[in-house]
Amino acid sequence: MAHDRVRDEPDVGLKPNAIGFVDALVIGLNATSPAYSLAAVIGPIVALVGIYAPGVMFASFVPMLLIASAFYYLNKVDQDCGTTFSWVTRAMGPWAGWLGGWAITMTGALVVGSLADVAVSFTLLAVGLDGWVENDFARQFLTVLLIIVMTGLCVIGTELSAKVQNVLILLQIAFLLVFVAVALYRVYAGTTGFDSIEPSFGWLDPFGAGGAALTGGLLLGVFIYWGWESAVNLTEETENSASAPGKAGLWSTVVLLVTYLSVAIAVVAFAGTAFLAENAGEEEFIFAQLAGDVLGGWDWILLLAVATSAIASTQTTIIPASRTALSMARRQALPRHFGHISPRFRTPDVSTWWVAGIAIAWYLIVNQISANALFDSLTALSLLIAFYYALTGVACAVYYRRHLTESLRNFLLIGLGPVVGAGLLTWLLVRSVIDMSDPANSYSGTSWFGLGPPLVIGIVIALVGVVLMVVWRLRDAVFWQERPGVADPDLVHATVTRTDGPGDSGAGKGP
Repeated sequence: MAHDRVRDEPDVGLKPNAIGFVDALVIGLNATSPAYSLAAVIGPIVALVGIYAPGVMFASFVPMLLIASAFYYLNKVDQDCGTTFSWVTRAMGPWAGWLGGWAITMTGALVVGSLADVAVSFTLLAVGLDGWVENDFARQFLTVLLIIVMTGLCVIGTELSAKVQNVLILLQIAFLLVFVAVALYRVYAGTTGFDSIEPSFGWLDPFGAGGAALTGGLLLGVFIYWGWESAVNLTEETENSASAPGKAGLWSTVVLLVTYLSVAIAVVAFAGTAFLAENAGEEEFIFAQLAGDVLGGWDWILLLAVATSAIASTQTTIIPASRTALSMARRQALPRHFGHISPRFRTPDVSTWWVAGIAIAWYLIVNQISANALFDSLTALSLLIAFYYALTGVACAVYYRRHLTESLRNFLLIGLGPVVGAGLLTWLLVRSVIDMSDPANSYSGTSWFGLGPPLVIGIVIALVGVVLMVVWRLRDAVFWQERPGVADPDLVHATVTRTDGPGDSGAGKGP
């Protein structure tokens, strides 16, 4: 879909066909940071549901798959790097679209610093520099340096970024497979040193631990899949842009499911539920504890798995935020300079460096408050993530509303599925707000204005977004002149009948 470009760069756009399907798939996988995500949630989930942790991870996959379907079909008719921002604007109007775009940009900016910090910490642990991890200045300096380096790679070019990501995902998956194989071998050999448990198919039952525990587990589990949509944010730079990015997003959720279930089963079987529950508060460092027990002197393998996971995600998480800001600037929903594209590298250099700058500032400021405050800010991300995913699911059904009854396939995959996914995520969003309202549920255990710090952070981010939106609306009303529309019948026909090749793109028709 063609949009008006920034007026001072009329002939410069993102580089088309820079990457292929496999590259997009890899970027979608790395954006979720599989090893890091597993390390961060496996202990808390086991503490809630015990041996049924793999089942909860499987249940968490369901809303992600349904929302991935929405991304796939919306991308078929609108190949815009702003994804949710562009789609929601076309389906539900500029106000909802702007808020969706704001949520995406802020999730990227807030999480990059934490990812880089984990990458630095685990790399130092892997090479035996444990003392550096405890040195706040050294760790934070290296974290900022890593953010700058990975941002530079994003600016230099999408092809280079894809090559780096391909290497990192291969290392990460290889390290995780070694860990899984050795852990399961030692379980069946009886040499774990823990109260190990032989795996059972019953572990895949998400309802085994009961309703309340399932709800808490899902709140943790659903967000380990977050990030796969980075593949779709590269739609304007991907070959077969109408189909490949959406397929990459769908397949990445499936690959993640297999990876998460394999590692979760191996960890629960090897360490047992008691150890994992007792150490749930250690978050991602629980893998650092298990590395030596499983692999002995080869513990650096698992440490590097988490490190490479976080390094890769540091880079790929910048992509959705920067591309969304670019898309918003092109539509005059943000100041024009955010839409600047490097004539040399054909990447959104200004918005990319802005994301990095905000990420660095947030990381350093929050660290001055406390390490717990950084974790609380990450918990607040769940609110933003659930919001824009749910918004995308609803937008899919709304945009295709005149075509949902044309076939059973349309009704299930474009209408019912995304709406159910949005409903599940809305329910999780409400549950998150309820849980976060209690200060005792935060990492710090402190109260901010009578609420938990994560909820306060989420509310502040939302209010800042609303204020900025209103200010920009008063300053430049061009974007707010756009009106919601419906999917072009010709494009819908192409979507449901020619799914094996690139589709056309164009603006939706007004109601």
